Amino acid sequence: MAFGKRKSERVVFARGIPVRMVSIDGAWTRHCLMMDASNTGARLTVGDSLAGLDIKEFFLLLSATGLAYRRCRMVRLAGDQIGIEFVTPNRTWAKGVVPNVTV
Repeated sequence: MAFGKRKSERVVFARGIPVRMVSIDGAWTRHCLMMDASNTGARLTVGDSLAGLDIKEFFLLLSATGLAYRRCRMVRLAGDQIGIEFVTPNRTWAKGVVPNVTV
């Protein structure tokens, strides 16, 4: 699958930025590299297997403390790379109620 049809301009990271995928319920986590990003989504390279995991929606932790994160939806899977779309935060999050996500 090609990653060419994008809605907005992307910033490419030559070596990738270390980030972490965490399931919505906190049952699993995967280290990965963010290879490029935009306002609407990103492309990740995942080192560990995704077999058997529900990766339709998950949190993407952008900082080691877990304070910077985005809720994501997978839109493409091609080998060890996935294309993700950032899910618009719901109104509860905007009011300051943040899900409990441990790094």
